Amino acid sequence: MELLPTLWFIAIAVLWTGFILLDGFDLGVGMLMLTSTRDERQRRQMLNTIGPVWDGNEVWLITAAAGLFAAFPDWYASLFSALYVPFVFVLVGLIFRAVSIEYRGKVHSDRWRRWVDRALGMGSFLVAFGLGAALALTTTGLPLNANGDRVGGAFAWLTPYALLGGLALVGFCLVHAAAFLGLKTEGPVRVRARRFLLRFGPAALVPLTVWVLAVQVLHDTAWTWPLVGVAVVAALFGWTSARLGREGRAFAGSAALLFCGLTSIFANVYPVVLPSTIDPAHHLTVANASSSDYTLGVMTVVAAIGLPAVLLAQGWSYWVFRRRLTTGHLPAPHPVLPAVAPKLATGTPREGVPGRGADGNRQA
Repeated sequence: MELLPTLWFIAIAVLWTGFILLDGFDLGVGMLMLTSTRDERQRRQMLNTIGPVWDGNEVWLITAAAGLFAAFPDWYASLFSALYVPFVFVLVGLIFRAVSIEYRGKVHSDRWRRWVDRALGMGSFLVAFGLGAALALTTTGLPLNANGDRVGGAFAWLTPYALLGGLALVGFCLVHAAAFLGLKTEGPVRVRARRFLLRFGPAALVPLTVWVLAVQVLHDTAWTWPLVGVAVVAALFGWTSARLGREGRAFAGSAALLFCGLTSIFANVYPVVLPSTIDPAHHLTVANASSSDYTLGVMTVVAAIGLPAVLLAQGWSYWVFRRRLTTGHLPAPHPVLPAVAPKLATGTPREGVPGRGADGNRQA
């Protein structure tokens, strides 16, 4: 198999893994905002744990999609056209999440914050479920013909594997977020996160475990079985660490579970990038779906220069905001005056602003 297409297949796998690893706890925190607590200061504490990093983490998704488009245009075209409907929901979820985070504090109203929190939770769920379904179908197959076009209606993608992948990513995001909140907070939020991890963590990870095992059994690549074993050990290690109150190790355990699980999945499907459930002859592979060697070569040079800089910048932001967050760090909510004063009726002077009086003469 050619070197550059294989190298970029690995790069795409790393980008998707990095996105789920980093933005996964952001999505999970958003979903936990739906049910975790009604205390406003604790909700703000939860939201502020992801406030400095969520938009940087989302860049991994943009980079993964852009890299897929540039390195494997046929893979990109077949996947995004076949999954047009779920990707629309993902886009709506991304918009809801971003707007909710940015505008939650713009209106000093309990009703406003309740609706914004619901939008944040539902938007995070749509993103996690939609992307999980897409990744599962990427590794299990879609009904593609010889041209790489989807056969069937708009919902031909809605299969048990799609549901499995969606639930797998939602469950992992919730577990990852609980470990993250335990690592980054103090007080009741930390206690509740640990309780959630201990009570619901094993059940939430069942879909991800089933997905990894299903791909492993379907392809039965011998050298990836140890990766599956390490993933299981990592999950047990994370749960045991949470039980002992070692949140850092619990977070590392969930991260290792994801890394080993997705590595096993991508290694099993290689060199196929998008299987066809109609005929194996219609599979898209790293060879027939990739760009030219010249394009991949230019992309490799750009990535070799830009990627280290991006990683350093993001690592620095995590280092700056590495401390635990308490409710005492949060200022009390207060109204903010607009930067530009609203236009007043003619003849109404504004304090400190020159205007005209009722007689039309300018006033100081």
